[in-house]
Amino acid sequence: MDGPDLSSRTVLVTGSARGVGRALVLAAADCGAAVAVHYHTSADAAREVAAEARDRGAGEAMTVQGDVTDPDSVEGIFSAVESELGPVDALVNNVGDFAPVHWAEMDFETWNRVLETNLNGTYLCSKRALPAMREQEYGRIVNVGYASSEKGLVSPTNFPYFVAKAGVLMFTRMLAADTQDDGITVNAVSPYVVENSDEFPEDLPRDRPASFEDLIAPVLFFLDPETEYVSGENLEVDGGWLPESV
Repeated sequence: MDGPDLSSRTVLVTGSARGVGRALVLAAADCGAAVAVHYHTSADAAREVAAEARDRGAGEAMTVQGDVTDPDSVEGIFSAVESELGPVDALVNNVGDFAPVHWAEMDFETWNRVLETNLNGTYLCSKRALPAMREQEYGRIVNVGYASSEKGLVSPTNFPYFVAKAGVLMFTRMLAADTQDDGITVNAVSPYVVENSDEFPEDLPRDRPASFEDLIAPVLFFLDPETEYVSGENLEVDGGWLPESV
């Protein structure tokens, strides 16, 4: 596919053994990047993705296991990638659990898991990636948000997800400001309902959910070395969804 030249870059996409993450890491491979396919429990799927990435032109491809909510595990993820591929030039924070349960019926473990995978994972991975990016005065971080989180969108169902994604967008803006003199950009791509979603509302924009392909172009735009002046932005991929309509 057409896209930026990433042939000299190392790209890590968290949660890239399946779904959106898989599509994004393969898109980076199509652009010639060396890619790290991260997984937590899906080892076989991750190996298949890495093999496909090599077939599609990745400079190199590896798999790396770890829990993005655990600081020691995040250290292990990045150490492994740095040892095999070199410093991470571009990080896509894709991991984030979704729990379509009413907040009062949600157990505390699920509540915490949704918050931790979406927000804490983004924080921990970004924090670990930054020293090398700052040292080389180059870096791209793309966080996966949720459409209309900036509008304070909430619901009794899956409440911690909305809270976490609002936090991800706040973190994105803060980190963009904190890295504006370091050659680093930090942006977010925020879909509404994606093709592999756990739930599908009756009325979808354009009569369909977002496909994985719909998310690739915005992410590649933010990963492009040429988009060095675009930072702190949130691009919603929602088909024109207007949740506040009456």
